[in-house]
Amino acid sequence: MNRCSPAPIGAFFTARARRAGLLLTLALAASPFAQAEALPRAFPDTALRGKMTVTQPPEIVLDGQPARLSPGSRIRNVNNTLALSGTLVGQELTVNYTRDSYGLVHEVWILSPNEIAQKRRTAAN
Repeated sequence: MNRCSPAPIGAFFTARARRAGLLLTLALAASPFAQAEALPRAFPDTALRGKMTVTQPPEIVLDGQPARLSPGSRIRNVNNTLALSGTLVGQELTVNYTRDSYGLVHEVWILSPNEIAQKRRTAAN
């Protein structure tokens, strides 16, 4: 037996509350993009510059030499989001990278044209 009549759903959300919720949603949705453009990426001091081509994951060619991605390696694209190695097969990319204690390539950052213009140490020097 239902003694209380349910209030209409719209009664809980006034026009002012709906507008405030919409503005909050838009502000939160836009903020990561604004921050990503404004902040330059910080690379570790140990990161080296190189040319990488993914041949058959996890196999890569790094500066003309065969190399291998470590288990759990991360490749970040120019938007700093993760990129799957399988989607990069055959592309020659300018990257910053680090190696793990076994000599496997562990972290890779695909560089934007602005980041390529910045000088960085390579494995050759």
